[in-house]
Amino acid sequence: MARAATTSDAFNAIAEPQRRDILTLLRAGEWPVTDLARELGMTQPQASKHLRVLREVGLVRVREAGKQRLYGLDARGLRPIHEWVGGFEQFWTGGFDRLETYVRHLKQTRQED
Repeated sequence: MARAATTSDAFNAIAEPQRRDILTLLRAGEWPVTDLARELGMTQPQASKHLRVLREVGLVRVREAGKQRLYGLDARGLRPIHEWVGGFEQFWTGGFDRLETYVRHLKQTRQED
């Protein structure tokens, strides 16, 4: 089966670890591409390519500020991911609940010995 284009949706776009790193930095505010590239140890063209993909799927916005283009997070594009991952919350909380029950059982067993 052929892989979907990285620009088709947010799921495919964030499959690339460097794009996730960019989004993490953008949580703190806007960045120019040169600073993002330097911070992440990549070239400016590499950073620009990743930013283009993130913009195309609606995860990043850009605005002009004098001679610079500032990139910022548009977290609204993450909603489909949040909703999909949220469907697995029962498995995480259920696992923690089972672990807590097991630990209580172990403590009780040790106290009885």
